Amino acid sequence: MTTFILYTLIALSATAAILAVILYFVAKKFYVFEDPRIDQAQAELPGANCGACGFAGCRNFAESLVKTDDISKLFCPVGGNDVMKKVATVLGKAAAEKAPTIAVVRCNGTPEFRPRTNIYDGAKTCRIAHNLYMGETGCPNGCLGLGDCTIVCDFDAIYMNAVTGLPEVNDEKCTSCGACVKACPRMIIELRKKNPKARKIFVACINNEKGAICVKNCKVSCIACGKCQKECPHDAITIENDIAFIDSDNCKLCRKCVEVCPTKSILEINFPPRKTKESDASISVEA
Repeated sequence: MTTFILYTLIALSATAAILAVILYFVAKKFYVFEDPRIDQAQAELPGANCGACGFAGCRNFAESLVKTDDISKLFCPVGGNDVMKKVATVLGKAAAEKAPTIAVVRCNGTPEFRPRTNIYDGAKTCRIAHNLYMGETGCPNGCLGLGDCTIVCDFDAIYMNAVTGLPEVNDEKCTSCGACVKACPRMIIELRKKNPKARKIFVACINNEKGAICVKNCKVSCIACGKCQKECPHDAITIENDIAFIDSDNCKLCRKCVEVCPTKSILEINFPPRKTKESDASISVEA
């Protein structure tokens, strides 16, 4: 019995040794070299795996950074310029610097301005509601308010305001990954240039219906009157398809367009209060 057990152990050991040798040669035969710089580049990336760079995760992005000679067109929105500079240093390549952007919700159709005309009783997702009907108000292009954008945000940077029924972006948390932009079926969320002190000026409307119909459905709709375009000294405003658009790259934040908009569809956010004529008069009297 003891001899049988001994032979069995020897046979098993010999088999294991033979298999180990076979596995060794197989591994050598099919070994795939992986550039060690991929690990180095990945270590500099934020590890969010959000896909904002256009690749399926940070690992895939790191591989592309290593394999591409010119990485100026590759960019990690979450890490921004600082991370791209570190990656470029590791790889010995040049990274292009890009202006930071932030998500902006181009709809101001609160219940005060855009009254509800019906109640939606279907699946509580914007994408399904958008495919079924125009929404709970008369505006066929405004925010549906069901929060698809908040669900896809991995950074807790966008939430639904219970009072306005609209999504709001937390400027400090927003990484400009673009997930909310892709999730919105109405395309009311866009990435715009991030200005100092988080100041923004934009047309908070995408409804391209004719003026009278727009205002009937929402009091703060853009009516494409063209006054803002004429007033802008920097050629930052265009009118196309009956809707005004402010180019954030050309806008100098002068706020002149805001003053002339008859429907108040242009929003100015995070600016100091404007000086009124009364305050100017009191200053001159005191002087």
